Amino acid sequence: MDERERTGVFRVGAPTAKDIHQIFAHVYGALREKGYNPVDQIVGYLLSGDPTYVTSHRDARTVIRQVDRLLLLEELVRCYVEHKLK
Repeated sequence: MDERERTGVFRVGAPTAKDIHQIFAHVYGALREKGYNPVDQIVGYLLSGDPTYVTSHRDARTVIRQVDRLLLLEELVRCYVEHKLK
């Protein structure tokens, strides 16, 4: 089944690390498909809060805005520390 054909799941409460990883994967893929540099665009969004850094292709802009930017940054730092500094 194509990722775009999946039914969305509504969760109550704070997003899990898995949720955040899926969001980054989805947004990263959508940005690449549109020819953008995903890292630059995601960094621009995280630093500025301006959602126009993220394409609306495949609803990526809506998806990334479902989670507070501070939680996204927290997960990025946690993953970096766990995978690069150990």
